Amino acid sequence: MPVAIVTGASKGLGRALALALARRGWDLVLDARTAGVLERTAQDVRTHGTRVVALPGDVTDPAHRGELVTAARGLGGLDLLVSNASVLGAEPLVRLEAQPLAGLRHALEVNVVAALGLVQEALPLLRLAPAGSVIVLSSEAAAEAYETWGGYGASKAALDQVAAVLAVEEPGLRVWAVDPGDMRTDLYRAAEPTADESGRPLPERVVPAFLRLLDRRAPSGRYDAPSLVDPLTR
Repeated sequence: MPVAIVTGASKGLGRALALALARRGWDLVLDARTAGVLERTAQDVRTHGTRVVALPGDVTDPAHRGELVTAARGLGGLDLLVSNASVLGAEPLVRLEAQPLAGLRHALEVNVVAALGLVQEALPLLRLAPAGSVIVLSSEAAAEAYETWGGYGASKAALDQVAAVLAVEEPGLRVWAVDPGDMRTDLYRAAEPTADESGRPLPERVVPAFLRLLDRRAPSGRYDAPSLVDPLTR
């Protein structure tokens, strides 16, 4: 069975993607900061008959990243690494003049440094996989200038560049930076707590775009989930 590591897997898009992969027979290593919530997700994933290792921890901790990769090795290897864990850097989001610098540093540490650290830890296994793949979660704020989204957007723009260079340096892998679009998640509620979220899709509606990348083994690059079907079917 193929094996995936999914960070930030206890809820939202990480949970939805973990469940979708399990339904396809993937074995999973799941990460999140809150042990109880993560274990409930792991129990739901296990109902699909796959092997699941749930490891609560902080992706900024090198020891925890090592544990995630060791767990994947114990399941037989690593075919897919999904860096989904993200923080905003300020909750709710604020203009750059009020952006807490400590918050920006934390966003860069979680969204960029930890993601790269996990890739570095996982590369020996990914290189051995017949179809080794990396997915990093990007954002429209990485490419467009939106008021109050500057700190978070800067961290995601840096992550996009890391993914682009990794794809050049590791041509045997697929490396995808994916902008999932607005979703009805805790992250978006924390970012803009007064915004109307009724028009945002649930994460489950976005997951098929990620599965299409895997199914088609699309070229490495940056994709946005709402229009993902078009460039892959031309």
